[in-house]
Amino acid sequence: MIIVTGATGKLGRRIVERLLERVPADRVGVSVRDPRKAQDLADRGVRVRQGSFDDPASLVHAFEGAEQLLLVSLDRTGQECVSGHRAAIDAAVKAGVGRILYTSQMGAAHDSRFQACRDHAQTEDLLRATGLPWTALRNGFYASSALQFLESARHTGDIALPADGPVAWTGHDDLAEATAAILAEEHRFEGPTPPLTGPAALDFDTVAEIASQTTGRPFTRTVVPDDAFREQVLAHGAPAPIGDLMLSIFAAAQNGEFTAVDSTLAELIGREPATFRTQLEHAWAE
Repeated sequence: MIIVTGATGKLGRRIVERLLERVPADRVGVSVRDPRKAQDLADRGVRVRQGSFDDPASLVHAFEGAEQLLLVSLDRTGQECVSGHRAAIDAAVKAGVGRILYTSQMGAAHDSRFQACRDHAQTEDLLRATGLPWTALRNGFYASSALQFLESARHTGDIALPADGPVAWTGHDDLAEATAAILAEEHRFEGPTPPLTGPAALDFDTVAEIASQTTGRPFTRTVVPDDAFREQVLAHGAPAPIGDLMLSIFAAAQNGEFTAVDSTLAELIGREPATFRTQLEHAWAE
């Protein structure tokens, strides 16, 4: 039995779909906050159980019988994030899970300038301390984040963002396929994987060139001072911690934390991962 948390989310849902191509549905279970959103999976023979990171007892029930548990990282930051992960890891131990796999991130480190990477590092420490077999999937930085940063530029033609550095932007679809391959035991990793990245690390100067080539329209790259960027984010209604979190992505990129490019993802999926150009074309065509 393979249990996946967050199975109605952007990454978790894709992983379950790829997993069902590899193993019978009766070997797959999902732990979700709202089982109604996973009714179609239940109809296909997947075990659906309610599980909330804020209700540890529900997680023990949701994880029951799992040979492998995929813990999809929470969309939270700081201690709220780590505490949720701790609750899930403790529940996995109580449920007798055989192996825990966790969606970590390239650049996970206690001294990262990006809060999420510090959270991932703390979570990996918790996994290490269980004594159970574990795997941390060091996912490349999600390309969807770059596409969100580009949303206003899509209309204005000006990529106005803080100073940055090269980032190995990586697609959800490729990461989901690789994760399913690992869960289906086509490959195995002990502890952190190598970075699971797209084929190139790009800064937003290069992204501007790609956007120009893709659309046939001119795109410029304007470096916005950090304070001005933060004010813009707050003016759009985001709380201050979100403004700080977004800024920290650029600080970490400048610090070279997301520059690694590795062949492991290509080896797992049997082809080159999608380029950022391909992902931009696809997203903007929609």
